[in-house]
Amino acid sequence: MNRAVFFDKDGVLNIDKGIRDNLKAVDLFPWSGDIIAELRSQGFKIFVVTNQPVVARGLIGEEELNNNFKKFQNMIKRQNNQALIDRIYYCPHHPNGDLIEYRKICECRKPKPGMLIMASNEYDIDLNKSYMVGDRISDIIAGHLAGCTTVQFLSGRHCDREIESDLVLDEKIEPDFIITNIRELRNIVL
Repeated sequence: MNRAVFFDKDGVLNIDKGIRDNLKAVDLFPWSGDIIAELRSQGFKIFVVTNQPVVARGLIGEEELNNNFKKFQNMIKRQNNQALIDRIYYCPHHPNGDLIEYRKICECRKPKPGMLIMASNEYDIDLNKSYMVGDRISDIIAGHLAGCTTVQFLSGRHCDREIESDLVLDEKIEPDFIITNIRELRNIVL
């Protein structure tokens, strides 16, 4: 089985400027490509798992979103030619979305672990030997529920209110590790 590192996108690999501004231009953190390349060189599969409620809100269609993801991957690769993302998984849903076809409670929207489980099934990932890196507690909960080691990146949006979800937990979930710079990830994973 493969090992993987799952990254949230906005606030972890790029500066999170808010739902509308993230659509206009992406500002990568300068070390994103290097850490992805380093993890890949150690045999990890690399995935991005991201909630994209902009689709449910009608701000962008899935085709345009996928085009933005291709540009994002090219930007990462320009930072470091060895920085390859195996796949970007995204959830276009929101329980209060403006577009009826995307207005639903689903299993893929973090804090639920659906995207991680899907990647595990499609890429033969051992989730117990994998990592989930995110800034918000919803990322940490999703990683924990999937069985991953969790790493919270304190990038500024980590204090935002919890993402709306129907998930009810009996316990408070805390990250296994906390970092203030994504480069610190190498001390945990490697």
